[in-house]
Parts: sequence; C-alpha cells; structure tokens
Amino acid sequence: MSLSLSQKKGLSLPKPRDLARYIFSLPFAYVGTVLLLLFAYYTRPALLSPLLLLLIIRQAAPLGIVVLGQSLCMRVLSLDLSIGGVIVAVSYILTSGVLPFSEPVLVLICVGFGLMIGSINALLITRLRASSVIVTLAMAMILSGIVISLSQYHAPSDAPEILRYIGQKRIGVFPIALFVWLAVLIPSVIFLRISVFGRYVDAIGANPNAAWTSGIPYIWVVTIVHIMSSLFAVFSGLLLVGFVGVGSIDIGQDLALNSLAAVILGGVTFGSGKGGVIGPTVAAFMLTFSFNLLTSLGLGEPGKLMIQGGIIAVAAIVYATRQAK
Repeated sequence: MSLSLSQKKGLSLPKPRDLARYIFSLPFAYVGTVLLLLFAYYTRPALLSPLLLLLIIRQAAPLGIVVLGQSLCMRVLSLDLSIGGVIVAVSYILTSGVLPFSEPVLVLICVGFGLMIGSINALLITRLRASSVIVTLAMAMILSGIVISLSQYHAPSDAPEILRYIGQKRIGVFPIALFVWLAVLIPSVIFLRISVFGRYVDAIGANPNAAWTSGIPYIWVVTIVHIMSSLFAVFSGLLLVGFVGVGSIDIGQDLALNSLAAVILGGVTFGSGKGGVIGPTVAAFMLTFSFNLLTSLGLGEPGKLMIQGGIIAVAAIVYATRQAK
C-alpha cells in the first residue's frame, strides 16, 4: 500500500474544520483586509499599484496613530472620545497665529496641551469615578466650542512648513508619514510586550477588582493610558495638519469614531487585548482602504457610511458569537 507524501513525512494536513476555526478566531481586520484586497483586484486593480497603496498608507497614518491610544483605553475598560477635540485644538494652535512662537515651540506647546488634557480626563475618570464616555465626550465638545469661538477672530491658516514636509513629502517612494507611523508603532509594540506596564494593562482589563486588591496601581495605570491616548491624538493631529496643509475647525472630527471601529475590527474590546497593537493597526489600513475603494466605485457619502456601519456591525456580531462560546 502506497503512502501519501504527507504520511511519508509524518505530517498531517489541517482539517477544513480546524482551518475554519482558526480563521474565525482571527481579528476581523485580517480577514476583512484580505477580502477587500481581493475585491479591489477584480474591480479596481489600479488601487493595488504600489504608489496608490503607499498613498493610502499615508492617509491611514493619522488614524493608525490614534488607534494606539484608543486600544489602550479600551483594554483598561475605558474610552477616549476627546480625540477629535484634541486634534482640532492642535490644528488651531499650529495654524491660527494666536501664539507668536516659532514652529518648534508651537509643537512643544501642543505636546504639553496633550499632557494636560489626558491628565484632566484621567483625574475625572479615576478620582471622581465619572463615566469615561461622558468625560471625554464633554471634553471634545468643550475644545471644539472654544476653537470655533476663537476662529471668529483668528481663522486657521496654512500649516507650518516642517509639518507640511513631513505630511506630504517622500523619501524615495516611501512617504515620510509612514516612517513617523512606524516610529510610534514599533516602540509601542515592544514596550507593551516587555514592560510591567503592559502586564498591568492586561491584568486590569481581565479583572479590575482583582487587580486593585492585588496591589496593581490601578489609578496610575489608567492615568498613564489616558495621557498616552491624548499624546497619540496630538501626534496624529500634527501629521494630519501637515498632510492637509491647512488648519480647520473640523479637522479630524471623524477619527474618534473611526478609531473605535478600528479597535473593534482589530480584535480589541473592553478588557480584552487579544488583537494587541497590530490588529487595530491593520484595521486602520483596512478602513482607509475601504474609504478609497468606495469612493472609486462612485458611492456617495450616505452609501459609504452605510457600508462602513455594516462592516462594524459584522465585526460586533462575530465578537459576540465568540464570547457566547
């Protein structure tokens, strides 16, 4: 009796059921990205050209940076909806001319501003036990309202030259924004995997009460997470302002909700960091690619919103199904 090649080598091919179970266990972003790329290959192959893919990656960079902070917040059972307000404020600080300082000083002011907003959010959430949804949403509204009021006297204008260079220029064929994204992403991945802080984040997400009683510095960890989220929003705002080239009173307003979608699609949910950092990062690219694909298909804004909502709903259903097992 002859043996098959796999039997001769002592190997067994994975069963279809096991393969399906493995694919089903992956964050939706991985499968969704593959499906989108396959769909684009047959319908809009031009989107898969290297230059266009690099352009889409450049567009995804601001969302990809914001997603890092949002995923951290969700892993410690919190939320940050102040992202849009922080980005609008950063845009105004940089482009309005209200503060008569040099460009490097303005960037440092934006970083200090992010530290302040993250600290205020964390103080209200940890010390006063206020809802993170209410606190951060209120912060976003306050910041947006302040910017709209001030813009009546000093309207936003052109972005600083150094930010336009970072947001729009390339090194060879690669956008500088890609290197900025990687410079933020790679240290974040390493830090969360090897540091005690990363283990604290996982412990709080798994069981905050047990983490508290075991001596884990819950307040300190949540505070650092919200400060990091605000700082990521500042970095995203710097990149976005440079990419667009001008300031605006509504720039980046969609990033808060899109970051929530990317985190969920990337496999991170409240208290669960299964998708890690890479899952939400892939989801940021997936969402940005889907925006470009839908635009190329001629769908208007209502159609794009419905399809994007459908993608998020599917991800939520998949997550709920996994949790029920």
